[in-house]
Amino acid sequence: MKRVLLIVLALLVALAAAFLLVGPHLFDRVANRVLNDPPYVASQRAEKLYEELFVVDLHADPLLWDRDLSQKLTHGAVDVPRLIEGNVAIQSFFIVTKSPWGQNIDDTSADSDAITTLVAVQGWPRATWNSLLERALHQSAALHALAAKSGGAMVILKSKADLEAYRAARERGEARVAGILGLEGAHALEENLDNLDALFRAGIRIIAPTHFFDNAIGGSAHGLHKGGLTQLGKQMIRMMEKQNILLDLAHASSAVIDAAVEISTRPVIVSHTGVRGTCDNNRNLTDEQIRKIASTGGVIGIGYWDTAVCGEDAAVIADAIVYTANLVGAEHVALGSDFDGAVAVPFDTTGLSLIVDALLEQGMSESDIRLVMGENAVRVFTEVLP
Repeated sequence: MKRVLLIVLALLVALAAAFLLVGPHLFDRVANRVLNDPPYVASQRAEKLYEELFVVDLHADPLLWDRDLSQKLTHGAVDVPRLIEGNVAIQSFFIVTKSPWGQNIDDTSADSDAITTLVAVQGWPRATWNSLLERALHQSAALHALAAKSGGAMVILKSKADLEAYRAARERGEARVAGILGLEGAHALEENLDNLDALFRAGIRIIAPTHFFDNAIGGSAHGLHKGGLTQLGKQMIRMMEKQNILLDLAHASSAVIDAAVEISTRPVIVSHTGVRGTCDNNRNLTDEQIRKIASTGGVIGIGYWDTAVCGEDAAVIADAIVYTANLVGAEHVALGSDFDGAVAVPFDTTGLSLIVDALLEQGMSESDIRLVMGENAVRVFTEVLP
């Protein structure tokens, strides 16, 4: 009997070790599917125009996963070589610190957290296991380490001066990509606004008040109560404006959007979303919300996944872009892929010329396509960054 117990124990240890080694990578591959493999072929006109564009994607989540983003990978959607190959100029790297088990777009409770398990099995530092702030700082440090390792292939934007220097470098023909750090949900502040300084020092320049659940800052569009900004939330937004941190209203409740737009004196964004005019569900923005975001001078980043656009190809992404442009003007629309955000997408970051092709098919002018594909985002960055 003792020998049997020892064998069972050894098997359990082996299974646990196998899970630690394989489990996170398997989950990454399953959660972050690219539905169509590269290479991607667009029309000659679209490819020619795409080569001239300054492309900006307002939202991706690759920092959450155990990957070497300096290498060209065969899974997921984003890494430095593919960003450069895909002519992406600026990629927003968002930091995720908490996602409840069973989260959904209608009524998600904050009572559980799947990221804790992911953090532990991926071997993150012990400090990150119980601290959302430490998880944010760890992911920021990872992006800085990636930039340092890249040998100049990647830079991180923290200021207007950084942006201007980077644009000048690209105009000289240097094949580089820039990253900008965002935070998906201000619960990472751990209800202490003093931590905003730590996040700013860590390079974070975009913050969304909420993610999939209500928190001490305000209500989520997908939370149980969907309330407005709390007093702490209002104070946070005022502090963000003083520090030149861009406000992202992705996942925010209607009441939070209303209050935030009223408080804000600078453009705000929705980094990744769909619009109910083409895909009617609780994840996506109403026409009224789109108009409110646009009224600040801000931009709406259109996502690429099925819940955002009700389909799985570039044509439905273009539908949402054109609908929003027709509603508030092309100057208020941008890209917000949500690459590597545990969603399935039709292509990786080397396939964005397919969006240009679909926009041309819908009759969008080349000048408006330039705005949507990146120039609108650059305008907002230029206005808001310190």
